[in-house]
Amino acid sequence: MTRRTILQSIPLTALAQAPAPAADRPSLCMFSKHAAKLNYTQLGKFAKQNGFDGIDLTVRPGGHVLPDKVAEDLPRAKQEIEAAGSTVPMITTGLVNPRAPEAAATLRAAGEVKIPYWKVGYYRYDKSIEQKLVEVQLALTGLTALSRLYNVTAGFHNHSGNYVGSPMWDSRQLLTPLDSTFIGYYFDPAHATIEGGLWNWQGSLEIALTRLKMVAVKDFYWEKNAKGKWDLKWCPLGEGMVDWPKVFARLAKAGFTGPITLHAEYQTPDELKALADDGAKMRKLVEAAYAKPA
Repeated sequence: MTRRTILQSIPLTALAQAPAPAADRPSLCMFSKHAAKLNYTQLGKFAKQNGFDGIDLTVRPGGHVLPDKVAEDLPRAKQEIEAAGSTVPMITTGLVNPRAPEAAATLRAAGEVKIPYWKVGYYRYDKSIEQKLVEVQLALTGLTALSRLYNVTAGFHNHSGNYVGSPMWDSRQLLTPLDSTFIGYYFDPAHATIEGGLWNWQGSLEIALTRLKMVAVKDFYWEKNAKGKWDLKWCPLGEGMVDWPKVFARLAKAGFTGPITLHAEYQTPDELKALADDGAKMRKLVEAAYAKPA
């Protein structure tokens, strides 16, 4: 699927008549990282053509919007994406330091164009747990203050591995003292399943539901490599170990209607096709879950 195919295959009337997502279900988004070669208009057209409600736009080094140009480029990106028939419900950033100039600049720009949600960057356990949690608590307190100032809401992601937030008990400790209007969880069931595949992912989801803002969608499985060691393998949605019907059923029961953003982290010769194919699967799963009585 090429950019020319994308642009030529979408009738303008289809874009002009783009329906808004239902108010009683989540906004289904695609992560723009996997469409890095598309410009803003092409992103909007591709998203609309493939049934996505919006774009989770990268606003970070190497992303669709660069931090040093955010004041000019984020408003333009949103305007062009919306003109093409889509929306920008959230942005993904690398922000970790509230004192960094790009933090205030990015959140100010997002607030001015009314992008409601943003993803916080990552912190690693590179020192003792106690020391790191104190450090991150100070950073998140500052980022929450900026979110309040610019009327946007942060999402803290549970990346697996030696990341702060991976086990969820740490992020619960960090977020509990902070205003839930302006910071909450960006929950990733795949990373939660990597860390606790039997039941712990469900406990993590219950923690996240207390102040859930956004959800990430991707899939994986474990595979033995040539040396007999287990490796993590990302895969197409529905082909891995994440119990997506159970995840979406729980989200529906909780009445979650925030952004759900699709990632295609696995190796593929055509990321755009992967987004389109997995997007169709995600839409069916969400529609099935949200069609049932809560």
